[in-house]
Amino acid sequence: MQLPEPMLDGDVSLERAIHKRRTARSFDSKALTLKQVSQLLWAAQGITETGGFKRAAPSAGALYPMDVYAVVGRACIEKLDPGVYHYSPADNALSLAQEGDRRRDVAEASLWQMWMADAPLNLVITAEYSRIMGKYRQRGVRYAMIEAGHIGQNIFLQCQGMGLEAGIVGAFEDEKVVQVTGIKRTHEPLLVMPIGYRR
Repeated sequence: MQLPEPMLDGDVSLERAIHKRRTARSFDSKALTLKQVSQLLWAAQGITETGGFKRAAPSAGALYPMDVYAVVGRACIEKLDPGVYHYSPADNALSLAQEGDRRRDVAEASLWQMWMADAPLNLVITAEYSRIMGKYRQRGVRYAMIEAGHIGQNIFLQCQGMGLEAGIVGAFEDEKVVQVTGIKRTHEPLLVMPIGYRR
């Protein structure tokens, strides 16, 4: 599914977004728009140069070992069926990885942090280490983790710019998250970010 084009100008200053950023753990069930989801995914990993490949978050050697998956609930995103979707930065598009509302499964895999299941959207940030270790060897693992942090902060700040809130979770059983979401086995989950309106 092709996503709407991202906005390049918002109504909230960067300074205000940094000042207001907090980690949320309580979400309203209000649905998000497809445009909001597109904007969040662009902030995470979108292409930011015309005719090029550079992305919104910095990456060691511009190797981009990261992938982002959107875990979407039932009636949570307009025009989007419940499921797990893989984001393609090159096309600004989503492809289905797993059908069905998997938010509760992800929350259970995250050591039963069931508040996560209330958020209409969970973004799973993953790393495929082979893409970066070929050049940087074991050090590439560290660089990928640093990149995950950059992506997470971009998502936090983009949420503030759109009147949304985000949480961030690193406590989960990796293999269970992979199983319940249907993501590629070579894509290791590093962070899960529940997103929505604050309750």
